[in-house]
Amino acid sequence: MNTPHDEILQDEPVIPPITSSKVVYEGAVWDIRKETFDLPEATGLVRDLMAHTGAVGIAVVDDQKRILLAQQYRHPVRARLWEVPAGLLDIPGEDPLDAAKRELVEEADLTAEHWDVLSDSCLTPGGSSETMRLYLARGLAEVPEADRHERGEEEAGFQYAWVSIDEALDAVADGRITNAIAQLAIFQVDRVLRAEAAGEPVALRPVDAARRLVDGRPEFGRGAGVETTGTSED
Repeated sequence: MNTPHDEILQDEPVIPPITSSKVVYEGAVWDIRKETFDLPEATGLVRDLMAHTGAVGIAVVDDQKRILLAQQYRHPVRARLWEVPAGLLDIPGEDPLDAAKRELVEEADLTAEHWDVLSDSCLTPGGSSETMRLYLARGLAEVPEADRHERGEEEAGFQYAWVSIDEALDAVADGRITNAIAQLAIFQVDRVLRAEAAGEPVALRPVDAARRLVDGRPEFGRGAGVETTGTSED
């Protein structure tokens, strides 16, 4: 059995030789790309992947230390799920923090004074390039009614709940909250609030912290130009 190096535990960005890459389905929000690539341990691997723009999520916590959850219909699972505010990085060049602030206004009619990074995640790395940055937003203020975003489609049916972390944790453990981003937000907020209550240091990253698997490497989401070492079929 191969064991990892005795170093800091962290994921390792890898760009393998890609011999072909082709968009086989162009969707309204994301595309499906078929790629053939080589690894030192295996060659000629073929995978279909969702070429995703990436996304942001926001764990919104009020002065009573409650987390904001929004219920939204999700057609692939035929259910209304309790989630945290979130959205796609679908505006070219938009900074993730700006996207998070925009989503908070549009989805929750709120602004926040204090922002921190809770985590960066690959949500379904076996089949999608989607990465998500999850923020903690505190110091909240309501958007004036005249300036509020008019929500449409599934978002028009949003229902909201301010929930204590203990109640939210129980809902996750009981299988009543199944959205993975919401679960992650609840676990991360619990970690932060418990440390703060105990007067212990809290490990939070600043909003300009690098996204280790995304920043400083070639773009690999939707619309990216994939460089191949063989015959490109783009």
